[in-house]
Amino acid sequence: MDRKIMYGIPNCGSVKKAKAWLEENGHKYEFHDYKKLGIDKTHLQKWATVVGWEILVNRKGTTWRKLPEETKNSVTTGAKAIKLMMENTSLIKRPVITIGNDIVVGYDEETYSATFKK
Repeated sequence: MDRKIMYGIPNCGSVKKAKAWLEENGHKYEFHDYKKLGIDKTHLQKWATVVGWEILVNRKGTTWRKLPEETKNSVTTGAKAIKLMMENTSLIKRPVITIGNDIVVGYDEETYSATFKK
């Protein structure tokens, strides 16, 4: 079985729901707190290649809403999005869960049921 790593921040509601779902359904995982540990460009580039940078940028959160319009409007490429997410990890949609080469972004019970088969 492939190793599961959940990336996020512990006080995020979606991360809490994802942790609870995984634990209730008997799935072991490692947790990477990117507020404390950061996230490198290589991870973000790989994730963006697999799911698309547009999926990774959390445009619904407070952090995005607080950005100047000029900054928001400048996020037009993967490279620009990755640079901004590295500067402010709160802009990464949460959680990001890697299972081998597969990646699941966000919390969705149906997706989890289909992806994390026992």
